[in-house]
Amino acid sequence: MPNIKKPILIYVIIIALSAIGLGFSDQIFSNYYKDAYNITTEMRGFIEFPRELPGVLCILLISALSFLGDIRMAIISHILSFIGIVALAFFNPSFNVMLIFLFINSVGMHMFFPLVDGIGMSLIEDKDVGKKMGMFKGVNTAFVCLASCGVFFGFRYNIFSFVTPIKLVFVLSALMFLAIIILFVILKKMVHTPIKKRELKIKFKKEYRYYYTLAIMNGVQKQIVIVYGPWVLIDILNQKTDSLALIGIFGALIGIFFIPYLGRWIDKFGIRKMLFLDAISFIIIYTLYGMLSGGFVSGAIPITGFFVSVAIGIMILDKISMQMAIIRTVYLKSIVLDPSDITPTISLGISLDHIVTIICAAAGGIIWDKMGPQYIFYLAAMFSFINLYVAFKVKDKSSAV
Repeated sequence: MPNIKKPILIYVIIIALSAIGLGFSDQIFSNYYKDAYNITTEMRGFIEFPRELPGVLCILLISALSFLGDIRMAIISHILSFIGIVALAFFNPSFNVMLIFLFINSVGMHMFFPLVDGIGMSLIEDKDVGKKMGMFKGVNTAFVCLASCGVFFGFRYNIFSFVTPIKLVFVLSALMFLAIIILFVILKKMVHTPIKKRELKIKFKKEYRYYYTLAIMNGVQKQIVIVYGPWVLIDILNQKTDSLALIGIFGALIGIFFIPYLGRWIDKFGIRKMLFLDAISFIIIYTLYGMLSGGFVSGAIPITGFFVSVAIGIMILDKISMQMAIIRTVYLKSIVLDPSDITPTISLGISLDHIVTIICAAAGGIIWDKMGPQYIFYLAAMFSFINLYVAFKVKDKSSAV
C-alpha cells in the first residue's frame, strides 16, 4: 500500500476523535438518564434494550452493507451517531422519544466497533501485531483520559449540564463525529486495498469457537463496567458526573502506560498466558465489588469517606481490565483462516456479546431489586471462570485451536 504512514496517521487521529466523541456521550449516558429523567434501577436495565439492540443487529447491518467496504460503512456509522447525539444535544425529548434517538446513535456506534479493528489491522503488517494494536489502543486510552478530564471540569464548574435546553457536552460529541466523517472521506481516497468492496458472508466457524466464547463473556463483563458498577456509585453512593469522570481519568492515565506494555506482553509471553491474566483479574475484581456493594446496602459499610474511594478504585481497575480486550482481537488475528474472516467474525462476536448484554441488563435489574446488587457481581465473577476455561483450552499456535 503506497504512502502507508499517512493513512495510519489519519487512522490514529480518527481513533483519538472517536475516544473524545464517545467520552462526551456514551460514557456519561448513565448520569444523563439519572439527571434528566430521574430513572429507577429497573428503568436503567430497560434502557439497555434500545441501547444494546443495535449490537445484536450489527451482524445484519455489516452483512447487508459489506459491498460498500469498511471505510464507507464507517462513514455511514458516524452519520448515524451524529444524528442521534445532535437530537439529544438541542432538544429535551420525552423519555420515549429520547430512546429513539439513543437507538439511532447506538446503531452508528455499534456498526463502527467491528470496523475499527478491521480497518486498523488492514493498515499494518503481520509483524508485531500486538505491539501496533497496543499502540492504537494506547492512543485511544490517552484521549479517553482527555475526554474524562473535560467531563470532570465541565460538570464540576457547571459548564456542562444535562438539564439545560442545549447540552454543550453532546454538541462537542457531535462535532467529533462530524470531523471523523470528513477524515474517513479523506482516508477512502487514499486507501484502496486491502480495504475493498466484497461480499461479506456471516457464518459460524468452529475454528473460532473460543473467540465467540470470549465475546459472549465480554457481554457479561461489559454490563458491570457500563451499567451496574457505575450504578452503585450513582444510585447508592449519590456520586455525580464529575465524580464518575474520575474513574475514566485515572483508568485512562494508568492505561496510557499499561496498554502499550500489554501489546508487547502479548508478543513476548503469548496469548494464552495473557488470557489467564485477563480471567483472573475479572474474578478478583467482581468478587471484591460484590462484597463492597453488599456492605453498602446492608449498612455494614458506610456510604461516605474511605469506602467510596475504594469503590471508585475497584471500578478503575475494572476499566483497566476491559482494556485487555485487545488480547481477544490479537487472538483472532492469530487463528484467522482467511483475512476476510476478520470483520465478519468480529461482527458475529459483537452480536453474540450484545444478545448476552441485553439478557444480563434485564436480569440484572431484577436481581438488584429482589436480591441485592452484590449478587450481580458475584454472578459475574462466577461467569468469569469461563474465561479461565478458555485460557486453558487456547494455545498460541492456530493449528492447535
